[in-house]
Amino acid sequence: MSSRARVGIATGAARGMGHACARRMIDMVDVLYVVDLDGNGAAAAAVTLSTATTRTVPVPLDVTDRDGVAALRDAVAADGALRAVAHAAGVSPTMADWQTIVRVDLVGTALVVDALAPLVGQGTAMVCFASMAAQLAADNVEPAVDAALDSPLAGQFLERLEGAAGEMVTDPGGAYSLAKRGVQRLVQREAVAWGRLGG
Repeated sequence: MSSRARVGIATGAARGMGHACARRMIDMVDVLYVVDLDGNGAAAAAVTLSTATTRTVPVPLDVTDRDGVAALRDAVAADGALRAVAHAAGVSPTMADWQTIVRVDLVGTALVVDALAPLVGQGTAMVCFASMAAQLAADNVEPAVDAALDSPLAGQFLERLEGAAGEMVTDPGGAYSLAKRGVQRLVQREAVAWGRLGG
């Protein structure tokens, strides 16, 4: 790494797994962006996590907001070199309808990965949260479903996914499994590109 400030990002960091990741990252970076849809929760977590050597920056952000994710990328770039990302933001089958689950868990992940790609350098690491639920659906997934899952940022994505998966995706549990399968496939593809960049 260069002498520039080491910057980290933890999403979903107001509570749960995202907050646990932020706690682990705090001693690895000089600046930590504490990101959550709940702005008050992000602010409270940033105060709790801040140390004498690490500055915390609370960021209220919906990860499905393309412009908001781009603004986060620009702020990180201005602060230093991207060192670590823990992307834990997501919703479960009990929290939302199928469209929201797919949008947040898969499209949001794709937006974050895509936005941060220009900042990847030697030693950059990113973890995107998936789930064992992705494996539960594996035997029933047709190639057309995977083809749809592999283009989460393309136009009419939800319509194409529903057309390929039918009732499997319109059930919140099925949507969650497919969204997390899409995350796994996304990370497998992006790991090659990030590796070439030094990440």
